[in-house]
Amino acid sequence: MSEPTTEQELGITKSKEHETGEWYAEVVRKAKLASYGPEGMSGFIITRPRGYALWEAIRDDLDEQFKSTGVRNAYFPVFIPESYLQREKDIIEGFDPEVAWVTHGGHDELEERLAVRPTSESIITPYMSQWIRSHRDLPLRVNQWCGVVRWEATETKPFFRTKEFLWQEGHTAHRSREDALEETFRRLDQYESTYEDLLAMPVLKGEKPEHDKFPGAHTTTTIEALMPDGKSVQGSTSHYLGTSFAEAFDITYADEDEEQNLAHTTSWGISWRAIGALIMTHSDDQGLVLPPTVAPEQVVVVPIWQSDTKDEVLEYAEELTAELEEDGVRVKLDDREGRNPGFKFNEWELKGVPLRIEIGPNEVDDDELTLVHRPDGESTVEDRENADETVQDHLDEVYAKLYATAEEILEDGVREADTRDEILGTIGQHGGYVKAPWCGEEACETEVKDQIAAEIVMVPFEEEDDLADGDHDETCAVCDDDAERTAYFAKSY
Repeated sequence: MSEPTTEQELGITKSKEHETGEWYAEVVRKAKLASYGPEGMSGFIITRPRGYALWEAIRDDLDEQFKSTGVRNAYFPVFIPESYLQREKDIIEGFDPEVAWVTHGGHDELEERLAVRPTSESIITPYMSQWIRSHRDLPLRVNQWCGVVRWEATETKPFFRTKEFLWQEGHTAHRSREDALEETFRRLDQYESTYEDLLAMPVLKGEKPEHDKFPGAHTTTTIEALMPDGKSVQGSTSHYLGTSFAEAFDITYADEDEEQNLAHTTSWGISWRAIGALIMTHSDDQGLVLPPTVAPEQVVVVPIWQSDTKDEVLEYAEELTAELEEDGVRVKLDDREGRNPGFKFNEWELKGVPLRIEIGPNEVDDDELTLVHRPDGESTVEDRENADETVQDHLDEVYAKLYATAEEILEDGVREADTRDEILGTIGQHGGYVKAPWCGEEACETEVKDQIAAEIVMVPFEEEDDLADGDHDETCAVCDDDAERTAYFAKSY
């Protein structure tokens, strides 16, 4: 992923519809979001400042939500002793193929192998056990923002799938199952808020089937986002872990009668996969498209002058830029010499700036602004007076446009099927989600997966699933046994 160096290299050459993978990689590179890691380190990326700014926006939004509900940040070592992982057998079994191990410190062989953290339950939970003694210590809520390593063999797709990635992982302990489940759903709701209110992406909420839960979890809830190419992205997960980790790591507390009880624990996380979903959802064949909520530059001001109008146009543009900056708008004045306006328009469109303001002699003479929306090129002339309010209105309109388009993709992308052939045919023709009655057996998912590489990405929560109470005549779409749940089948990233 080298940086584009000429005007010809700036444009996007691949089609989102017909060359999705190549298009995505080109957008990431040319919008200066990331570069591939060093030669010999396949699966790693360098996150450039513009890409990291997107992660910071997601992080800051969620961090505020977490802290408002009693969560405090901490940090734990990147290395986990092998004996710690082995104390929770489901963790080691679930992640063992992807764990990177450290065997030497300098020239000395270590007495015990250290895992580079694939997830942190096994290092955080033992310390939660030390910190909890009484019911007065509960609930305990800690979160860390960090990186993890999972040594996957799949091809690198920046932000979607890399061996090292950034995420947050929250861990909590509670007195009861009810308290822990409430925590699990609280975090899922916060993730939903981030996707819908920050990233302009409507999502579905549900839970993973029994065979696809987080290792050691009692219940895994999930946020699923549908991409324009018909594939699903697991946007975030929140797990009710029951008492399995408390048993493995001795998380107990004394109640009011001094009796010892096992705590109920949760864990929940979101990774920079959300950035990949953001890029894939909104961007187009001209490049990156970003909601104004996360765009590093919300507005670019482009002055357009001839030699005899340069001074007055630049003065007008500079005053506007200063006013917007004072009002908290992330604005960039592009007054570069040697680049014509068309080049600047294309460059800032490629970088995803939501709103462009064009200032030429006519705008100066008429005391006006020409505003152009990135998603669709809509152009509007507005009075210069109250520019801050005008700009905010247009940014809100841009956000609404992006959300509406993504919402239409989701609504049109959910279809129903009653037979195995309908599942296969619908996914094969349209992609998207296919809702089908399901018996609950993994073998029926495997049959679909083997045929078309689609899986059950989600089942609705029991209270929202008409099949969950058993009072129906539906049969499984794959095997014709009695249906127990509704399953959402889809191909996924």
